[in-house]
Amino acid sequence: MDVLHNLMFGFGHALTLDNLMYCALGCTVGTMVGLLPGLGPLATISLLLPLTYSMPLDGSLIMLAGIYYGAQYGDSVSAITMKIPHASSIVACIDGYAMTLKGKTGLALFTAGFSSFIGGTISIVVLAFLAPTLSQVAFLFGPADYCALMMVGFVCVSFVTTGSLLNGLAMCMVGVLLGQIGTDVNSGVARFTMDMPFLADGIGLVSIALGCFGIAEITKNLDAKEERTPFNGAIKLIPTWPEFKRIIPSALRGSVLGSFLGILPGGGPVIAQFAAYAVDKKVSKYKHEIGEGAIEGVAGQAAADESAARTSFIPLMSIGIPENAVMALMMGAFMIKGVTPGPNLIPEHPDLFWGLVASMWVGNCFLLILNVPLVRWWLTLFKIPYSVLFPAILFFCCIGSFSVNNNVDDIFVTAAFGAMGYMFMRLGLDAAPLMLGFILGPMLEENFRRAMLLTRGSFLEMAHRPIAGTLFTLVGSFIVWQMGLAIWKLRKGGGQVAPAVATH
Repeated sequence: MDVLHNLMFGFGHALTLDNLMYCALGCTVGTMVGLLPGLGPLATISLLLPLTYSMPLDGSLIMLAGIYYGAQYGDSVSAITMKIPHASSIVACIDGYAMTLKGKTGLALFTAGFSSFIGGTISIVVLAFLAPTLSQVAFLFGPADYCALMMVGFVCVSFVTTGSLLNGLAMCMVGVLLGQIGTDVNSGVARFTMDMPFLADGIGLVSIALGCFGIAEITKNLDAKEERTPFNGAIKLIPTWPEFKRIIPSALRGSVLGSFLGILPGGGPVIAQFAAYAVDKKVSKYKHEIGEGAIEGVAGQAAADESAARTSFIPLMSIGIPENAVMALMMGAFMIKGVTPGPNLIPEHPDLFWGLVASMWVGNCFLLILNVPLVRWWLTLFKIPYSVLFPAILFFCCIGSFSVNNNVDDIFVTAAFGAMGYMFMRLGLDAAPLMLGFILGPMLEENFRRAMLLTRGSFLEMAHRPIAGTLFTLVGSFIVWQMGLAIWKLRKGGGQVAPAVATH
């Protein structure tokens, strides 16, 4: 009952006219940021942070939070319609863009928006009822446990690849190697930079995503030498009841998974989308369709993305630890206003905490209106002929890659990965496992080296931790199961295995 009383107290602050205006402004700006290829909440919040100096405390934080989860809401639009993702919508390119090619753009966008609403609602409940308790979960995870968690993430390669498993593993390894470029955080030694200063900080995720997906897809379309638009003129928004029944279970699974991964440092929306997709591809009744334009492939990742974005506020507000760059900026916004996030935030500023939690649900309703009924208006931009549209898309890709570090060299890196992504398409190789390896590789290396230092090089001691041991056992069991399955198929096929052909 105390939680319900606190929520009512929070709604009393969130539903004031000023805070409603700030919430609507943040959600609208965030959605627009999500629509533009390459631009993300990090760059937007960085630009708007100085404007919060003259704003009231609760209003400024509500607006910045709205930009963050609003961008998570809207970033699936460019991924689904043009196969140009943000970091948190990479998986949406797989089934979302496949639905676009089948003329189901409206259905895919409705699925993403509705699933994001479900994920946001469930994560808000988790945030309200379990924030003080769940914040302690992050303390239970040490370097060894994070290392094991990253290994579980690598298991997702067999689920996110749309081609053969061998090709997926090879692409994942390419991503791991790309993640090693830059300065080693422990020794300070430059690795694989080829004496190029702009590679000292490594390759940006945005550059790889925009190049391997966006520019590569544009090049492929131009190479086809046919006039096309991302979708046909008929936009079907409302799904049928059987389609609704496929959306709900997948969105619920993604919401629960994203809510958990959102509280872990290094987790968040990027990892949650891959995990939700892998779970759907394993347990869904329609798992044989996932990868070829299935609703579940859009619903689960969208819900996980949105729920992880909301619960990432838990470690910030409960223990004062930002889990990603956006949360670090949010922490700066708190401290600019003289408020220190941490265990004393809730008892000392209950109006701020519960007002922010309540505003998230209000923002959830705003975003549902922006992303479902107004989808037809959002998509009028893409009715422009493709010959006119693609230069604008390339322009925004360049702006997006430049805006991360304000470095022109990032544009050339993006172009290089565009050529590489086009080569992958011609060879029938999928870029999604590459992104997974690029994201998880550096995190696995960092946590493995920390764990080895703490255990003095003893892997057995690292595996003796309850969480790490359990996760390592799951990984080993999955590998043994996959090997047994391969041997069974080999024997069933009379000693011959048909080569797997990548699907497009």
